[in-house]
Amino acid sequence: MSEKTVVVGLSGGVDSAVAALLLKRQGWKVIGLFMKNWEDDDTDDYCSSRQDLIDVMSVADVIGIDVEVVNFAAEYRERVFAEFLAEYQAGRTPNPDVLCNSEIKFKAFLDHAMQLGATRIATGHYAGVREFDGRFQLLKAEDGTKDQSYFLYRLNQAQLSRTLFPLANLYKREVRKIAEAEGLHVAAKKDSTGICFIGERPFKEFLSRYLPPKPGEIRRLDDGKILGAHDGLMYHTIGQRKGLHIGGLKENGKENAREKTGGGEHDAWFVAGKDMTSNILYVVQGHDHPALLKHTLTARQLSWIAGEAPRPHWVYTAKPRYRADDTACEIERLDGQSCEIHFAEAQWALTPGQSVVLYESRVCLGGGVIV
Repeated sequence: MSEKTVVVGLSGGVDSAVAALLLKRQGWKVIGLFMKNWEDDDTDDYCSSRQDLIDVMSVADVIGIDVEVVNFAAEYRERVFAEFLAEYQAGRTPNPDVLCNSEIKFKAFLDHAMQLGATRIATGHYAGVREFDGRFQLLKAEDGTKDQSYFLYRLNQAQLSRTLFPLANLYKREVRKIAEAEGLHVAAKKDSTGICFIGERPFKEFLSRYLPPKPGEIRRLDDGKILGAHDGLMYHTIGQRKGLHIGGLKENGKENAREKTGGGEHDAWFVAGKDMTSNILYVVQGHDHPALLKHTLTARQLSWIAGEAPRPHWVYTAKPRYRADDTACEIERLDGQSCEIHFAEAQWALTPGQSVVLYESRVCLGGGVIV
């Protein structure tokens, strides 16, 4: 193959389609690759892979590129889904998109692309990469509302050195306009949400097929009062409000109607903790209950993009969940296995299993898993 061969991960969406189109315009020899990562119950009701493949072939035909279909279902089950289930069983709330990127899209996919003779891979992620001072940096995308660097924080130097992100400096609306102008029928296609093996199905229903219900008590954290019952701690996450099915409390023999109806934000119940040993789910009332607000977290499974940790006691920003705002923080008690991160402002519902990702301006430094 030529020196400028790039394999583009095509998902069937507008982002990856435009990424392939832009690289073709830049003179790259582009090969599209469609990854099939899930097979257990691949029905059109919940997983759109059949339609996605049709869309990929249509896009490739318009752009004028070849497409290969590769099945990574075995790798996905072993490297991503097994970890996903183990984390939920332990009472944590994992982010499978982070694991999928590091283990499938930038490992199994990257290895396969190199075997095809490519010099680079590319995806439709909203993120950037640049070489600076002899190292590769992962950057936030220009479109801050779509930035996906959070999900890519586990990438290393070898992976970034072979990766292109053609959408780094584009806004989503521009991407759709480019697709429309080129006659790509996916120009207005709705963005996919979540992950394929769950799709649009009820999450609890899906999880119960792999992790059987284990009923226990729901108690009020403040005084231990029993408020109801849960079907299993793995079905709940810190900060969860819906699906608790806690009725109104009785005061002096009369039901408190405001609590029953959730008459205001401060009357709602939120998950605040889990006792895995006693199988108790603890809840508090009020969005801003002190139990839901913390300044410090501990993170493990650390992954630093530069290959070494940032210096401690230096002001960075961090996101303890994807949709969180960047908040000023410092790294404390850093060693090879774990670190403590102290935030300038209290963070709401810090959730074990989720990732905390650190930044220095637009540069993503890496991060770890909240414990």
